[in-house]
Amino acid sequence: MPPKKKPASPASKASSPRKASSPKKASSPKSKSSTPAVKRSSAGSKSGSKKKSGSLEFPPDFQWGVATASYQIEGAWDEDGKGESIWDRMCHTPGMIVNDDNADSGCDHYHRYKEDVQLMAGLGVKTYRMSLSWPRMFPTGDVANPNPQGIKFYQDLIDCLVEHDIEPMVTLYHWDLPQALQDKCGGMLSPQFVPDFKAYADACFGLFGDRVKQWITFNEPSCICVLGFGLGNHAPGRAENPGTEVYLTSHHLLLAHAHAYRVYEKKYKREQEGVCGITLNSEWWDPISDHPDDVAGAMRAMDFTLGIYAAPIWGDGDYPKTLRDECGDRLPKFTKAEKKMLMDSSDFFGLNHYSTRKAGRPSVAVALGTLPREITSLWKSVGSAGRFWEAIKPMINPFQSSYFKDMGVGVYPDPEGTQYTSMRWAVAPWGLRKLLNYIQDTWAPRGGVIITENGLAVDDDSERIPFFKGYLGAVREAIVDDGCDVRGYLAWSLMDNFEWSFGNDKRFGLVHVDYETKKRTPKEVALWYKGVMESNSLA
Repeated sequence: MPPKKKPASPASKASSPRKASSPKKASSPKSKSSTPAVKRSSAGSKSGSKKKSGSLEFPPDFQWGVATASYQIEGAWDEDGKGESIWDRMCHTPGMIVNDDNADSGCDHYHRYKEDVQLMAGLGVKTYRMSLSWPRMFPTGDVANPNPQGIKFYQDLIDCLVEHDIEPMVTLYHWDLPQALQDKCGGMLSPQFVPDFKAYADACFGLFGDRVKQWITFNEPSCICVLGFGLGNHAPGRAENPGTEVYLTSHHLLLAHAHAYRVYEKKYKREQEGVCGITLNSEWWDPISDHPDDVAGAMRAMDFTLGIYAAPIWGDGDYPKTLRDECGDRLPKFTKAEKKMLMDSSDFFGLNHYSTRKAGRPSVAVALGTLPREITSLWKSVGSAGRFWEAIKPMINPFQSSYFKDMGVGVYPDPEGTQYTSMRWAVAPWGLRKLLNYIQDTWAPRGGVIITENGLAVDDDSERIPFFKGYLGAVREAIVDDGCDVRGYLAWSLMDNFEWSFGNDKRFGLVHVDYETKKRTPKEVALWYKGVMESNSLA
C-alpha cells in the first residue's frame, strides 16, 4: 500500500471551476422535462434562497445524512431463510476477493440494527440511506415466493428509524442480485431481468412505501455493468465479452429502472407522497489542456462514464451520439416507446462522487507513462493473478472489442503534488464542483442533485476532517456561487464495512468497527460531521 499524504486543503488554488474546461454544451442534450431549468443566479436549492459566500451556511432545507449498503454491513448471509446473492457466490470463490475476505458476518447489522439506529440518532443523523437485500426478502428472486423473516427485518429497521426521527432513503438494488436469477437466465444479461426487477420494485413500494418517501432504483450502474461485466472484479465476475456485455447489461438496467419508476409514478406516488430516482457514479474528467482535442477527449470520457446512463433519463431518451458512433450495432437500440418511458424517469439526480482524473487526446507516450498506475490499481482490486489475467486479456487482444477500447481517451498523470486516499483516488474537491456545474449545465435535472455518496478510505483518521471540509466547501460553492441545484449530501459511510473486491482492508466509516468484536466507536470526524448537520454550516 502506498504511503498516505494529507488531503488537500479546501483553500487550494484549484478550488474554483475553470470555465474553459467546463463547457456549457455537451454531446448530450438537455432534458425535455416540463420543469423549467433552475436559474443559475439562484442559490440552487428548492427554496431558492441565497446565502452570502462568507456565511458558510447551506440552504435552509438542505438534506444531511449518511449511507450504507445491505451486503456491506448486514452479515447473516445465510440466516433466517435468506437466499444466496451473486456477491455471496463471488466471495466464496477462491481468488476473487483480496485476502479471500467475505461479508458473511460483516458488521452484523442484521442483529445489531437497533444499536446502529441509536448510534445514528446520537450522532445527529437526519437521513439514512440504506439498501434492501433482494435475496433476503425473495430468495429465488421471485416475489411470489417471499421470505417473511427477511421482510420483517426491513419492516422493523424502517420502523426503528422513523421512531428515532431519521428519514429512510431506500435503494432497491445495491449490487446483491439473487444468485438464483443469475443461474436461471444470466441475470442482467437477459431481458428477463427487466420484468423481474419491475415486480421486485413493485413489491417493495407496496411493503414499505407508507414510511419510505425517498426511493433509489439502482446504485451506480457504471460499477454494476463495467466492473461486473467489463473487468470482472465485481460480481458476477465476468470479463469474457466487455465489448458487448457492458452495453447489454446497461441497456437492461436502464429499462428496468424506467419500468420501476413508472410503476411508482402511476401506482404509488400520489398516495405515498414520495419520490423515486436513480444514483449514478462519476469522476470528473478534467481536460489536460484547453486544446480542443483535449477538451473533446475529456468530454468523451464523461459520455462513456456518466452520459451513457444520464442522457437516456435526463436527455432525449437515448445514448450519447459519441457512443452510437463508436459502438455501432454493439450498442442496443431503444424503441420509441422505450425512449419515451426513459425520459424524465427520475425525480432527482442521485450522484456518488469520489475523485477526479485528467483526460485528453489519446497518446501512446502518455499511455505508456500511466500504465504502471493503471496496472497497480487493477492488481490491488482483484484477489489473484488469475483474476487479473482474465480482466486484462480482452484489453490486450487486438481482435476483441472492449468498452475500455471504445472510450478511447488519453488518461493523463495527475498534477504534481496530488494527494491520494488509500484507494489511490486523487483528492480534488474542485473536481466535484466542476462536475456539479457540468450536470447543471447539461441536464438541469428536475428535483436537483442529491449527493448520495462521498467519502474516503484512509488509515490515518486525521485526514478525514480536512477531506470532508474540502468537498463540502466545494458543494457549497457550487450552490451559492454557481447556482447549482444541489439539495443534499450523504457521507459514505456510516461505519467501516466490507469494501467489495478490496475485502475488509479499506475503511470508509465515520464509525470504526472492530471486525472481531463488532464494537462500534465513533471517530473524530463523526462528531465533527454532527456539528455540520446540526448547524447546517461549515462554520
